[in-house]
Amino acid sequence: MMLIDCPHCGPRAQEEFTYERTRDSVVPLDATPAAAMATLYARANPRGEEDEIWRHTLGCRGWLELRRHRMTHAIVAVRPLGPAVLP
Repeated sequence: MMLIDCPHCGPRAQEEFTYERTRDSVVPLDATPAAAMATLYARANPRGEEDEIWRHTLGCRGWLELRRHRMTHAIVAVRPLGPAVLP
């Protein structure tokens, strides 16, 4: 289990969050269908650190960008991608 330090709520268990995607999997609006398929489904699985987009689904519902090591799952940095959406 990972402990994610939400900028709005503090440290929380991974189960409260939903993994959305990596920065590399964002498809531009003008992409062709073939380019969109390649971006979404033919990605490399690199070792080392990568930026990922997560959502604090069971908490503040805010979007976060995590920099996480793909092999060790160590979270290097967390930053908000907008304000919290508290109920």
